[in-house]
Amino acid sequence: MPGSNNINDKRKHPRFDLDLPLEYHAADVPQVCGGLVVNASESGLLVRSIKDMPIGTILNIAVFFPEGFRLSNFQVLAEIVWKGILREENWKGYQLGLKFIHMLEEDHQKLKQLLNDGHEITIIR
Repeated sequence: MPGSNNINDKRKHPRFDLDLPLEYHAADVPQVCGGLVVNASESGLLVRSIKDMPIGTILNIAVFFPEGFRLSNFQVLAEIVWKGILREENWKGYQLGLKFIHMLEEDHQKLKQLLNDGHEITIIR
């Protein structure tokens, strides 16, 4: 609808629900941390983490997913563009909105394939 203020109307790429593990570390810190991908698009991720990091932090990320009978991954450099506190039963952490900064074409193709093949993935509009 023209003139709509709905944020979903402004998305360049649709988001897909996922439930995948990831490893990340800040570009200037070698310590690797773990997290969970909640949803993804071709331009970013929504992740859950127990680590509090400021908006603007640049992260090196590896997202793991099953590919046949083996575990595969794609890697990306992303920036935290928003964050929120997340409290659930017996768990406290953060939701982080990440925008991709750089991804090799091979990894981009893996992401696109993952999003297109995800039979149990729900599109978020």
